[in-house]
Amino acid sequence: MSGNGSTGISDIQQVVVETPRGSRNKYKLDEQTGQIKLSKVMPEGMVFPFDFGYFPGTKGEDGDPLVVLVLSDEPTFPGCQIACRLVGGQLAQQKDKTKDVRNDRIVAIAEASVLYSEVKQLGDLSPFLLKQIDDFFVNYQRVRDIEVTPLGHDGPEHAKQLLEKASANR
Repeated sequence: MSGNGSTGISDIQQVVVETPRGSRNKYKLDEQTGQIKLSKVMPEGMVFPFDFGYFPGTKGEDGDPLVVLVLSDEPTFPGCQIACRLVGGQLAQQKDKTKDVRNDRIVAIAEASVLYSEVKQLGDLSPFLLKQIDDFFVNYQRVRDIEVTPLGHDGPEHAKQLLEKASANR
């Protein structure tokens, strides 16, 4: 396991998958029942590019558990727990009819991944793949009448800071 960095948050974190890569269905944790439920269906032709999940025991700026995009070799399934290495974050501003907030998202690598085993930070990924991730979040939210403006990318330390803040918010 890698060092803890300046935040005290470990490089390796447990993530629970809500929505697997390739799915049009968006699943979400129902905090009252502890079950994962169908939240919405995305338009034809739009799918999740990677597994999409959350960090248990956290609360993000939007009041939901802090979300994470997990890069791995194959899709998993809703409820699957994965040990992940934090590699960075997508910085973004998000605006809807009632609020304008910062909504950065964490990107992580499944520790079991062979394909992404050498990725230690977002800069190790191709610029094309990073743009696809940005475009996904822009279009994913556009369907819900939410405007997302990507502001760039940051490294593992930023991801740890987001996680530390979300852990303190619970």
